[in-house]
Amino acid sequence: MAVYLVDSEGHYEGVSKVMKLMGTLISERVKKAKEILIKPNFVSTSVELSATPVEAVRAVLDFIREVAGDKEVLIAEGPTLGSFEDGLRNYGYLKLKEDYNVEFLDLNKDPDYEVIEVYDKQLKRTIKVRVSRTALESDFRISVCRPKTHDTVVVTLAIKNMVVGSILNGDKSKIHQDYLAINMSIALLATVLMPHLAIIDGYVGMEGNGPVNGSPIRLGVAVAGLNAVEVDALTTWLMGFNPRDVGYLYYLGKLGYGEIDPSKIHVVGKDPASFRKNFRPHKLIKEQLQWIKDVAKGLEVLMVDVKRLKEDLVF
Repeated sequence: MAVYLVDSEGHYEGVSKVMKLMGTLISERVKKAKEILIKPNFVSTSVELSATPVEAVRAVLDFIREVAGDKEVLIAEGPTLGSFEDGLRNYGYLKLKEDYNVEFLDLNKDPDYEVIEVYDKQLKRTIKVRVSRTALESDFRISVCRPKTHDTVVVTLAIKNMVVGSILNGDKSKIHQDYLAINMSIALLATVLMPHLAIIDGYVGMEGNGPVNGSPIRLGVAVAGLNAVEVDALTTWLMGFNPRDVGYLYYLGKLGYGEIDPSKIHVVGKDPASFRKNFRPHKLIKEQLQWIKDVAKGLEVLMVDVKRLKEDLVF
């Protein structure tokens, strides 16, 4: 499946351009979708650089309106730091209600949730987290976010944005067991929360001590595709990292959810090599890579548990 890459001179311009490049590939899916859910990133509701710019979401909404008319869209997020209402207000999202047929949902407070078991430090599924059923049941999940470095899993992109944001408030911290367990838990949950459309607004990302306290870096691209694993893998490479060092991407690749080798990803649009930069990693990067020493054990466990999870969840 192709990944689409364009140069970007602004948050709205880049996202709009990459969606138009995808064209009918997504327009038909948008028309057929029963519930479109857009998931921005408000990991912090007070640090603008950590959040998805509202103009990137406007570009998505304009595309939806163009191909599907005044179809209702749900904008859903569950911030880690601060309230959903603060994020909507601080980042200019409230005005979207005036301009589009949108509703807002605080995923931290979704009354309809599913309890899913994720991994403890012994790689046993003993940790129970509540996951938004609204997110699980949406038939067209769109994850829109900046490319950012991370303090635990190297990078945070479309998949992690969708997965962790869909865990209810009070339970997000439970997935932080150790470096191997968190990567396995993200991979496990991604198999039932995978974005149907992944969009990376890479006009300006975050390097250094992300996902909140890093510094701005202009990447100057927008990346999108229907295979979120491949979108995230290519973006990881554009940031100067090896996708194989990102545990949840490695496992999802091994489980058959997408190609993570950048040389094997079919790219439509610009040449990725023209945009690659070296994002400064988080100061804990060496510790983050400790998951690799038990990589085989993690894969063995996941291969069994992914099948079990899908058998357990009935929608």
